[in-house]
Amino acid sequence: MEQPKTAGTTPQMASLESGKTYAWCACGHSENQPWCNGAHKGSALAPNVFKAEESKDAAMCMCKHTKNPPYCDGSHMHL
Repeated sequence: MEQPKTAGTTPQMASLESGKTYAWCACGHSENQPWCNGAHKGSALAPNVFKAEESKDAAMCMCKHTKNPPYCDGSHMHL
């Protein structure tokens, strides 16, 4: 199974807007972290597309190993 590239070792805070759709980069190759820019094309990895249920500040995973994508769950502390 193809493994993602670690884009960072700490989460990145993002302001999410209720009802807006986001595409979180799951491959780690996007130059627009934590968001997808299509850099995954040709790989087995795909972005996590989600709609924010509420407006909030959220810690977005940058290590790409979270068990709760797209949100940080502390997995970066075990890399």
